[in-house]
Amino acid sequence: MTEQLELLNVESHGNLRMRIDTGAPHPHFVMVVLSEFPAAASSCPIFFAKDSATGDFYAAALFGFQPGEVLVESAAAGRACFQPLDLQRQGFFASEQNIAIDPAHPRFGAGATVALFEEDGTPSNALRKVQRIIGQLAGGVEATQSFIRELLRLKLIEPIDISLQFDDGERLSLDGLYTVSRDNLNDLDDSDILALFRSGYLQAALCMTFSLNQIAILAQRRNERLTA
Repeated sequence: MTEQLELLNVESHGNLRMRIDTGAPHPHFVMVVLSEFPAAASSCPIFFAKDSATGDFYAAALFGFQPGEVLVESAAAGRACFQPLDLQRQGFFASEQNIAIDPAHPRFGAGATVALFEEDGTPSNALRKVQRIIGQLAGGVEATQSFIRELLRLKLIEPIDISLQFDDGERLSLDGLYTVSRDNLNDLDDSDILALFRSGYLQAALCMTFSLNQIAILAQRRNERLTA
């Protein structure tokens, strides 16, 4: 469904209320930006995937193994240690130098009690927080794309095949995911490693490789739910 966006302004939306949470189910795969990698890696695996429309790579955190499934502790209740910026801004969008909203988004529906504007027409604290998040995302997407371009130049992105079997006999394969090639990373010249380190890209690449350890943790949590 295509969003019907409106530029946010006090004249049209002075009485609009929002929910602090998104009002929508937590997705199992959420875009993340470079600055989020350390926090994300402590909770869930980070992968690259390709945008279905453009074919370009983007980074995302995996919260569950299939749509509708959230295995990261407390994430479904909106209280996870790591909450992606892209989730926190749900219902709000960047539109050049302005902010647009989708008034039909669940965030503005039932249970919405938080004002977007104060009585004098200035943005509320809640809206200011959303503005900061959108600003972080805008800069973060650009930084992440630069990171991805450098990894592609150095041939450090490779597909990853993940096949899982659970205690109830179900098998799941995760397709269309990519990660950092550890072998190619180890084979880089010292000058390339140093350049990656100084740019912060080496740390981000290692975050991605370390985050793969979270796959086993999520699988165990899924098994525990099956046997509960």
